[in-house]
Amino acid sequence: MLSYSSTTAGTPLLGETIGENLERTVARFGDRDAVVDVPSGRRWTYTQLNADVDDLARALLARGVAKGDRVGIWAPNRAEWVIVQYATAKIGAILVNVNPAYRTHELRYVVEQSGMRLLISALAHKGSDYRGMVEEIGFADVVYLDDPSWDVLRAVKADPAALAARSAELAFDDPINIQYTSGTTGFPKGATLSHHNILNNGFFVGELIHYTEADRVCLPVPFYHCFGMVMGNLAATSHGSCVVIPSPGFDAEATLRAVQQERCTSLYGVPTMFIAGLALAAKFDLSSLRTGIMAGSPCPVEVMKRVVGEMNMREVAICYGMTETSPVSTMTRADDDLARRTETVGRVMPHVEVKIVDPETRLTVPRGQPGELCTRGYSVMLGYWDEPEKTAEAIDAARWMRTGDLATMDDDGYVNVVGRIKDMIIRGGENVYPREIEEFLYGHPDIADVQVIGVPDERYGEEIMAWVIMRPGTEALTAERVREFCAGRLAHFKIPRYVRVVEEFPLTVTGKIRKVEMRERSIELLGLQDAAAVRNA
Repeated sequence: MLSYSSTTAGTPLLGETIGENLERTVARFGDRDAVVDVPSGRRWTYTQLNADVDDLARALLARGVAKGDRVGIWAPNRAEWVIVQYATAKIGAILVNVNPAYRTHELRYVVEQSGMRLLISALAHKGSDYRGMVEEIGFADVVYLDDPSWDVLRAVKADPAALAARSAELAFDDPINIQYTSGTTGFPKGATLSHHNILNNGFFVGELIHYTEADRVCLPVPFYHCFGMVMGNLAATSHGSCVVIPSPGFDAEATLRAVQQERCTSLYGVPTMFIAGLALAAKFDLSSLRTGIMAGSPCPVEVMKRVVGEMNMREVAICYGMTETSPVSTMTRADDDLARRTETVGRVMPHVEVKIVDPETRLTVPRGQPGELCTRGYSVMLGYWDEPEKTAEAIDAARWMRTGDLATMDDDGYVNVVGRIKDMIIRGGENVYPREIEEFLYGHPDIADVQVIGVPDERYGEEIMAWVIMRPGTEALTAERVREFCAGRLAHFKIPRYVRVVEEFPLTVTGKIRKVEMRERSIELLGLQDAAAVRNA
């Protein structure tokens, strides 16, 4: 049997714009909570949210924002982010998500590459002077939140008939969002997504974790990323659920306090967020939790099991995907057994196809054999903004999106991601997947987090190195102690030769582990420059 899977659903795809979908939710659940901004103490019902969305949409029309114009949003998580997201959708403007961690050169790049018409920005965040950076790049058409310019924007509004006329011009296949992928080298690429892409992906994520109007979704994950604005906001609003914003940026204590205070039923996070939450879980009443999503990077099995047991998230799901696929391609189901919900990234999403191919021949491999995971369906992006050549490199003629991830598929269609193609280690002719070793080392009682990389070696080509973050109050591990832990339980060629204990891992601006930088630092630290030269010759 080949590694190909597709699925339909009893529920068809939504053939509507984001604005139309929000209006339907308001008609059904207008009096229910839609958004709670915990830090500011503000809350909106669906009727109130829609009124503020329409007011901003009409203000943007009065400002001269046309269909297809790019409108940037540069701010941490707050209620205004949500309002801007839906207001731009209602007028057919393309929302450009600007990472709150960006510095001047990154801001300049996305402003210029997207052809941004207007920027809505916070004044500052975590010591970053946004106004100063905007002035440095010389961008003039900007509105600042918590500033008179925000009030000036909203004071002048187009007639409601103008908003209705604009809505009538929109199609659900129109581009509605640009998100810049973080790549570890070169400039980021602007994944361009439509109403149809992200509304349906958010909707089916919500379907698979059984969202209803009774759910309250705590979102410490960033809105500038698909995790927050699609899997979070759109999953919630397409079901009448409530979005709970615990803090502008991630704060584990504030997140769990929001869960307790707002009686949240669902909680999202990347693995490092859940690791931080587990350390504090006993201090809070988390009994209201039922479900949630762990995604964004490989989810350690041991961490997932602890979340189920210690945080009451008995229906927590793992999602796998990428920005270019809106983002989710595979997902675990609530009725999957614990092993499959903790050891796989689930099965293909409704109305989506996945296959695993040989990276060289591009032929689909037999089930159980590793290869590159590819996905096709409604969720595949329209393309990279204004970069047709890079789009063609990522999406083939049959509209398959190449993920760059190595994966296997079992006989029941469950997918296991074993690593990135570029991260695979070849030691003495043996293919070694860092993810497998990382999962094993998460079982060590003293290890809080771990990342495995390959470093040059004159004898074997590459050797294995583990970067480790220790649990609080534990003694730093040595390479010898790690080898003792692995002996007899892990094949000898998979046992790390080198171990480095660190306080944190190097990250991209979107929070992804920078293994390229880890490798560069390790080569220098270990004095392996000569071996690297031999390896790269």
